[in-house]
Amino acid sequence: MSNIKINKTIDNFKSEDLDWSLIQKEMKNKLGSDVYESWLKKIDFVEEFNNYILLSVPTRFIRDWITSRYLDQILQTVKNYKKQIIRIELKIIDKLEINTESKNHLKVESDKKNISFLKDNLFQYNRIDPNKRFENFIIGSSNKLAYEASLKVSETISHYNPLYIYGGVGMGKTHLLNSIGFKLKQNNKVMFISAERFMYQFVKSIKSNDMVRFKEYFRNTDVLLIDDIQFMNGKEAMQEEFFHTFNALLERGSQIIVSADRPPNKLARIQERLKSRFSGGLVVDIQKPDFVLRKKIIEKKAEELNILYSEKCKISSEIQNYISTEITTSIRELVGALNRIISFSRIYNKSPNLGETKVILKDLLNLTENKVTIDLIQTLVCKFFKISKNEMLSSRRSRYLVRPRQTAIYLTKVLTSKSLPEIGREFSNRDHTTIIHSVKTIEKLKEKDTEMADNINKLKNQILYSNKNNEI
Repeated sequence: MSNIKINKTIDNFKSEDLDWSLIQKEMKNKLGSDVYESWLKKIDFVEEFNNYILLSVPTRFIRDWITSRYLDQILQTVKNYKKQIIRIELKIIDKLEINTESKNHLKVESDKKNISFLKDNLFQYNRIDPNKRFENFIIGSSNKLAYEASLKVSETISHYNPLYIYGGVGMGKTHLLNSIGFKLKQNNKVMFISAERFMYQFVKSIKSNDMVRFKEYFRNTDVLLIDDIQFMNGKEAMQEEFFHTFNALLERGSQIIVSADRPPNKLARIQERLKSRFSGGLVVDIQKPDFVLRKKIIEKKAEELNILYSEKCKISSEIQNYISTEITTSIRELVGALNRIISFSRIYNKSPNLGETKVILKDLLNLTENKVTIDLIQTLVCKFFKISKNEMLSSRRSRYLVRPRQTAIYLTKVLTSKSLPEIGREFSNRDHTTIIHSVKTIEKLKEKDTEMADNINKLKNQILYSNKNNEI
């Protein structure tokens, strides 16, 4: 009898709210003080729901780091205290916002409403991120039309139906879809899901013989946001279902917003009738960000980071300008570049100079191969060793010519994707075995001769980063 009472007491204890301090203490013991102080200490408990908990972290970088490395272990620790918790949501809230919310309980209550999750259903999936809103979407000439169209749809449902937004990777499409969903879900039933996730739930519903619930849910929403629609390519059965869902929502007067990486007519292996439906609404694109927009984004993000890490992360205007100039591919890469610099600053407790920044961001920088030509390499090597190009390319084997020749061949192999025969042809039709010998010789000399290693690095930097004057 006493055992039954004890068990009931334990069950009652486990049904209470989680004691986050106990979980933090256990994670500190499991992962060590260094990991705890650097990452886990920054996690704050926000709210507990039916079968998941909402935690907060101060920055996107910390959220991504924790998600990729420690989230599974945190979840397992939480489940030791409460088995019904099946997932963890991480929200980005800075310390100032947390302090404000602690003074105003109504704010927490509104956040509860902002968590778009489905109670007791097979989906249990949420894509709406409260951190991605119209207020923090940075506008420029390349994305203004898409922004204005998204804002209009969030004010007047079915004004443009469907709204189709397309653009390259990391241009802000998902941010705009999230902003629409975040604004509309206060008064509407909103579903924001990726095409890949839609396919997963579709297949899962077929296997579990639960297609009725699948249809009912997707066809009874007020706003349907589908991200990355191009991933439906070739999935005929799913396209069929989506087509009927699309028509049902239009008849109901619901709003449909779709994003993709290309315009409707360029979608591969997508049914023509779906392409036609997509083209029947408003189609807008997000182009690559120009320098002005890139600079605005860098300045805004740097300002946010300076608030969080003011003692360690002062990013100079020189570095901000450099990143804005060199990284032109996507907004996501711009933010990624800043995250790398912040990581460097926190590890070495100093802000990097321009040279260090180039090394940190070497794989992100816009150093396309057409900048690095064999002719450029030969020219700079000859200039460095004070010989003429004719001498370097000659058949003479004098020591003062062999070393520069081997250096140029080595740098060509390292800095271009040319094959050995192609390199040989550019060096007076030398045999590919000569090219291999030259590369191996320089690699060995670099290990033994520090002066040689320094010369190679100087030449490499000249070729990669100081060649703009040579191109004019």
